[in-house]
Amino acid sequence: MRKALLIFSGCLVLALFLISLSYAHTPLCSCSDEGDGTILCEGGFSDGSSAAGVTMKVVGADGKVLIEGKMNEDSEFTFKKPEGPYKVIFDAGPGHAVEVPGEEITE
Repeated sequence: MRKALLIFSGCLVLALFLISLSYAHTPLCSCSDEGDGTILCEGGFSDGSSAAGVTMKVVGADGKVLIEGKMNEDSEFTFKKPEGPYKVIFDAGPGHAVEVPGEEITE
């Protein structure tokens, strides 16, 4: 009985550890209007990881990609503010994407 309890406890601890790992790498992205016709987006991950090299897309209301690039070594992406409605997509892969609607980007 004691051996079964130890095995169960070990499995429970392992499961809790694995669950915590799944939440440790949440993508983060915020964008601000720089007031000079450009938008600056800064990104990263909740565990402190850099977002350097993460794909960034600026998409128009029609779904067309207007601008595409990558976060620089400082985890930043700057682009010229498009005319009309748009959204910014921080795309670090499946389950790791963040969409920032253009109307939420302010100075």
